[in-house]
Amino acid sequence: MSITLQKQTRDVILDSIVDGVFTVDEEWQITSFNRAAEEITGVASADAIGQRCCDVFHASICENQCALKESLQTGDPVVCKPIYIVRADGRRISVSISATALKDHEGNVIGGVETFRDLSVIEELRKELLDKYTVADIVARSGAMRQVLDALPQLAESDSTVLIEGASGTGKELVARAIHTLSPRSMKRFVAVNCGALPDTLLESELFGYTAGAFTDARRDKPGRFAVADGGTMFLDEIGEITPAMQVKLLRVLQEKAFEPLGAVDPVRTNVRIVAATARNLQSLVAEGVFRADLFYRVNVIRIQLPPLRDRREDIPLLVEHFVSRFNRLQQKNVSGVSEEVMAILLEHEFPGNIRELQNIVEHAFVLCRDGLIELRHLPATLRARLRPQCTSHSGALSLKSLEKLHITEAIRRHGGNRKAAARALGIHVSTMFRKIKSLGIELPDTDGRSRLKNAGSPG
Repeated sequence: MSITLQKQTRDVILDSIVDGVFTVDEEWQITSFNRAAEEITGVASADAIGQRCCDVFHASICENQCALKESLQTGDPVVCKPIYIVRADGRRISVSISATALKDHEGNVIGGVETFRDLSVIEELRKELLDKYTVADIVARSGAMRQVLDALPQLAESDSTVLIEGASGTGKELVARAIHTLSPRSMKRFVAVNCGALPDTLLESELFGYTAGAFTDARRDKPGRFAVADGGTMFLDEIGEITPAMQVKLLRVLQEKAFEPLGAVDPVRTNVRIVAATARNLQSLVAEGVFRADLFYRVNVIRIQLPPLRDRREDIPLLVEHFVSRFNRLQQKNVSGVSEEVMAILLEHEFPGNIRELQNIVEHAFVLCRDGLIELRHLPATLRARLRPQCTSHSGALSLKSLEKLHITEAIRRHGGNRKAAARALGIHVSTMFRKIKSLGIELPDTDGRSRLKNAGSPG
């Protein structure tokens, strides 16, 4: 059998396998990449072959826990190791990988082979049953959000208090839940309390609990949220809304790791990690004398700032795809996505309600759309009324291609002309970036940014 025929036979066999399969040589460059691998990663075989596997997969273990490297070093195969990878469109998905060394007829190692299986559907069902959230649940490809996501595993390992700042609807609780799930406390409870939704008396009893006889109708002891969350994580949402009196009581819990239930004499010890969130600027509230400075410095140990959706518009297509997939599953429909006109409108919308508003728009459209594409007529009337003059004008709403060109141009500008850095921030492969630059007719700056990055101490 000729070498060409052997290769064709091998490719047919690999493409018939439902799991993703790829091989690498001794330089970690991909030498084969089957059809299932293309579908799972969103990367074409032509783009993957010749690239280093870490540049294609952006996996959670690529830096220091590479399964292929482990297998080559130990001589033992790695079997069914759960990790997550970043697809070409920026979406993080869970996969199960197995890896082993490739050897020639004489037993010499000539590379490695890895198989991986998409676990996203299983993971989604598991999360719905167990109410678990991970970094993979946070849909993002923008540079600002990728920085947040990359830092979460390290933040989760510590017990330091975290303050999450961001406008309403930006996903603060989702980030808090991801921190808990990634932390050593994940087997204990995650307890969320909206501090702005309750008056002081109710908030105090909710947080600290009470003893029997503490007040009228208190017939038996009731544990507070701090007691319930012992060993786990307490999420204090809208912490900027609590009164000065409650701030004092909360400060004591943070300082002494103890609290007193209403009606109790002795303090109760607690081992809880605090993750707080606010839509307000706590530092400004401190300057105004509304928020205690000592409490601010207690909660502001690690600070995460979530950008509004209008500042991360490149995430909108990913979020739309995520919500469409979710509502298809929940409502048992077969909506394929949104039309180009709808996507253009969504990309231009300011989204004062952020991600929650986008989710509501897609859910509204699902009520009116049975299958196929979501069209303009399926959007909420308020959105259509506000945007109709733009949509009927040829110069009003940008086309999807124009918006894509705008986002890529802006990303290149933000990174000083560095195409690789811009591609990384957008969550696309660098070869895909160069193809889009050519097809969209993007004018590149004179510098490619590499000398600037080199002078700053970073690789180009």
